[in-house]
Parts: sequence; C-alpha cells; structure tokens
Amino acid sequence: MGFLSDFRYRKISHSATVNDLLKETFRKSIHFCASLVPVMASTHYSGTVTSLSVVVCLYIFCEYRRLSGYPVPFISRITSYAARKRDEGQFVLGPVTMAIGILFSLVLFPQPVAAIGICALAFGDGVASLAGKLYGRIELPYARGKTLEGSSACFLAVLVSTGLLTGSLTVALSVALIAVLIEVLPLKDYDNLLIPLVIGVFLCMFNLVPY
Repeated sequence: MGFLSDFRYRKISHSATVNDLLKETFRKSIHFCASLVPVMASTHYSGTVTSLSVVVCLYIFCEYRRLSGYPVPFISRITSYAARKRDEGQFVLGPVTMAIGILFSLVLFPQPVAAIGICALAFGDGVASLAGKLYGRIELPYARGKTLEGSSACFLAVLVSTGLLTGSLTVALSVALIAVLIEVLPLKDYDNLLIPLVIGVFLCMFNLVPY
C-alpha cells in the first residue's frame, strides 16, 4: 500500500501528480463521450433529448442527496471521486453545465451545427485539461491556472474535429479560435455551456455550415 500511495502522489509534470492525472482523465473521458451525442441524435433525436433531460434531473437529485448526507450508491461515489479540490463539499456543477450546453445545442441549432459545437466542447476542453496537466508550464495571465500548452492543445483539437466535420479550413480555424478564447477565460464550469452555444450562434449567424 505504501508503494501504491507513493506512486499515486508522484509528480509527473510541473504541477500534477499521477493521482491528479487519473482524476482528470476520468473527468475528461466523460467529455470525450459527449462526441457520441450527435451520432445518437441523428438516429433518434427525441430519445436523445429526453435522455439528456432525465440525466440532468437525476444528477441534480443525486447531488443534493450527497450534500445532505444521504449519498446515492455508485453515482455519488463517482461524483466525489471526480470532483476537483475547488468543488469539495459543494455542488459539482460541471456535469450539469456540460449536459445543458449539449441539450440546448441540440434544441436550438440544426444538427450539423450542433455537432460541431458539441465536438468542440468534447475534444477541445477535454484535450486542453489533459495537456495542461501533463505539459503545462506557461501560465496565461488572468486565466486562473490555464496554460499556453493546454490552450494550444484545445485549439488543435477543435481545428481537427471541425475540419473533419466541415471539410473547411476557414470554418475550422474560426471555430477553433472561438473555442480557445472561451476556454482561457476564468469561467470555471460555465465554459461547458458557452463553448457549444457561442459556436452554434456564430455558425448560424454567418451561415457557415450547409444544412
């Protein structure tokens, strides 16, 4: 046990331990799974929207139970494990803002537009966090710990995902720039909500995606 404990808290980067990376990987695996939502919506739109709505309500109920001292087996344990230090003893908001951002994107925008915004959130924010933990050294001013390395990874991830979805370098560059500008802001968990929605509004406003 001593060896495992020492290994978990061994530093593997400038600011992160093995344990930090494991928790961040677990958190961001949920982000990556969000990229499957547009696929599900394309085959069963109403079922996907209904399922997301139920998941949000269920999660909120479980969080209030956990904070009241009556944790829901399995779900509350997962939430506690994945929570960041800033969320300890508080309502863990990230899953809610992410699910609502995805849900609103599906409801408000045509499916090709929603898919771009959701994938930007899934891959951009997910890759940014992991890259920041592993390689982050140059902190961006006024960004509350965000790093140049993490933001660069976000830009590249969104550039690739949008490029694959649209086949347009111009659209991909524009979307990647919007995503990284939102990602570097000290918004805590609200970037999960803003990234897909702002991208969706931008694409629709300038009619950049055929649908």
